[in-house]
Amino acid sequence: MDDAGDQRKRLTELMVAYQAGDAMAFEKLYGELAGPVLGYLRSLTRDAARAEDLLQETFFHVHRARHTFHPERSAKAWIFAIAHNVFLMSHRAASRLSRHEGLAENELPDVPVPPGLEALAARDVLTRALARLPEKQREALLLHHVQGLSFQEVGAVQGVTALAAKLRSHRAMIQLRDLIRGKGR
Repeated sequence: MDDAGDQRKRLTELMVAYQAGDAMAFEKLYGELAGPVLGYLRSLTRDAARAEDLLQETFFHVHRARHTFHPERSAKAWIFAIAHNVFLMSHRAASRLSRHEGLAENELPDVPVPPGLEALAARDVLTRALARLPEKQREALLLHHVQGLSFQEVGAVQGVTALAAKLRSHRAMIQLRDLIRGKGR
């Protein structure tokens, strides 16, 4: 079994143990996933304090919904789906207050730039290009290419099929390349 398969099995075992009342299993689950979930939330909010709050809210919801987890599902995708929903609830509440529908460009993901991409474009060019991507495509790209979720897991987070998640990510990558090369609209 590969590393991803090992992690999936380990996380599933931890969730099952947590469902059975093992508090230490929750600590281990949190220890393994808090960093990636926080990174995901930071990329959505671009606000470290808000991301921390949403991380705590996410794991509160994990605790409350633990009985709904099914071992045949990916625990990582299940927890990222909860984080996604926590972010959306928070974003909707903020939108109602500010009467704005989308994320402003200065609120867009702060994406870690892989070393190979540094030569292609400066970080601010990448951030601006990401800002121009449709939200669902941008999120699919971030979940797959930054957070390492499979397309099946991305689909579970976004509530679409794995094929739709793959298509969103692929389209986002094409558009991102065009925008960085100056061919975008």
